Amino acid sequence: METSSRVLIIGAGLAGTDAAWYLASHGVSVVLAEVKRLKLGPAQKITTDAELVCTNSLKSLQPDSSHGMLKHEMNGLGSLILKVGKETAVPAGDALAVDREIFSRRITEVLSDHPLITKIDADVGDPVAFMKEHGCDYCLIATGPLTTEALTNWIKAEITGQDDFYFYDAIAPVVDADSLDMDKLYFKDRHKPVGEDGEEADYLNAPMNKSQYEEFVNALITAERVAPKDFEELKWFESCLPIDTMADRGIDTPRFSCMKPIGLEMSDGKRPWACVQLRKENLLGSAYNLVGFQTRLTYPEQKRVFRMIPGFENAQFIHLGSVHRNCFLNSRKILDFDLSAKKMPNLFFAGQITGVEGYTESASMGLYVASQILRRIKKQPAIKWPVETAIGALINYVMTCEKPVPSNINFGLMPPVTLTKEQRKDKKRKSIKKSLAAERAREVFDRFVVEVHG
Repeated sequence: METSSRVLIIGAGLAGTDAAWYLASHGVSVVLAEVKRLKLGPAQKITTDAELVCTNSLKSLQPDSSHGMLKHEMNGLGSLILKVGKETAVPAGDALAVDREIFSRRITEVLSDHPLITKIDADVGDPVAFMKEHGCDYCLIATGPLTTEALTNWIKAEITGQDDFYFYDAIAPVVDADSLDMDKLYFKDRHKPVGEDGEEADYLNAPMNKSQYEEFVNALITAERVAPKDFEELKWFESCLPIDTMADRGIDTPRFSCMKPIGLEMSDGKRPWACVQLRKENLLGSAYNLVGFQTRLTYPEQKRVFRMIPGFENAQFIHLGSVHRNCFLNSRKILDFDLSAKKMPNLFFAGQITGVEGYTESASMGLYVASQILRRIKKQPAIKWPVETAIGALINYVMTCEKPVPSNINFGLMPPVTLTKEQRKDKKRKSIKKSLAAERAREVFDRFVVEVHG
C-alpha cells in the first residue's frame, strides 16, 4: 500500500540504496539525493550508485560464517544489494565478489526505474531545509565514510557538537592481468585442493621465499608515504590496516595476516614462506586486486615496491592504492537505538557513518533504519532487535561501545552459546560455537521477522 509519507535519503551508497529500495518496496515515496554526479569524492571513480570503492568482495557466503549469517538476514529483508550482487558475481571461492562496475550500473538502473524513487543530484548542506523544500517527513543520512564538507560541518554544528568525526582507511591497488608473469604465479584457493569438484581456483597467488619476503617488507618500511595534513590525527581501523603499517609492526606481521601462506601449497606440495593473493576484479579476469594490500605509499613508491612481488616485475596498475579519511559518529551518545538523532527525532543515520565497517554491514544498517522509519510511518513504536541476530548485534555494538571503534560483523559481538560437556572437549569447539551461534541467529531472526514484520 502506498503511503502519503515521503522520506529524504542523502547518499546513494550501499546503505542509502538498500534503504531506498526497502521503503519504496513498502509503498513509501523516496527522494534519493546524491552528490557524486556533480563532483566525485576523493575515493570515488564512477558516477553510478552503490560504488564499491575498496575491494569488490561482499565477503563469505558460508551460512555458518558471521557474514553468511548477516546475508541471511539481509535476504530476509529483501536486500537489493545482495540480489544484484548475486546477478553480477565473479568467481571468488566461498565469497560473494562482484564485477563492481556492472554491479553499480545495475543498482542505478533498478532504482531509477522505480516509480516511488525520485533521484536528485545535490550537495545537501542542510538536511532540514532540504526536507522542507522537497516535502519530506523524515530524513536518513547515509553518506558513508566520506561525507561532504558542507554536510560534515552541519552534523558537527547541529548533531555531534564534537570534532573527532573521522578515522583513516586505505584502498588496495588493482593490476592489469596481462602485465603479470603467469609462469611465476599459480591458481589456488586456500585449503582447497586444485581442481576439487572440477572447478578452477578463483585466487591467483604470488609465492615468496624467506629472502624475497624480508626484502619486500624492508622496502615497505622504508618507502615514502603520503603524510596526513597537520590538523589530522591518524586513526586506523584495525581490520583494514595498510600493508605498510603492518610492516612497521614487525617483520612477520604481514606473513601472519594478508600474506599468510597457510593452505596455499604450490604444485610441488611445498608451502611458500609468504604469499600475495590476487582476486578477480571483473568477470573477464582482465584485472586483479591485491587482497589486503591497502596502502598509503606514494604512487611512484607503490609501483617500485609492488613490482618486487614475483610475477609483478612489469606490472601495470589500473589504479593504485590511496588513503582517505572516513567519517563516523559516536552513536552511543547522539543516537537512539533506532538510529534517529536524539536532538532531531525525524533525522536518522545509517551505514558506515554510524560506526560499522564493511559493505554488507553498511547495507544492513540501511535496511534496519528503513524498517524503523516504516514503523514510524505506520504509527508503530520503534522496536529493539534481538542481540542474537547479526543486525541486532551490530546495533547493540554501536549503541554500547564506550570508545567508538568501527567494527565488522563478528561472533564476538553476539551472546555466547552454551556447549555440552562433549562439545567443550572437542578440538573443533571454536567451529562448533560459530555454527551454533549462526544457527541460533537464523532461528531468532526468522521468528522475529514473522512476529514483527509479518
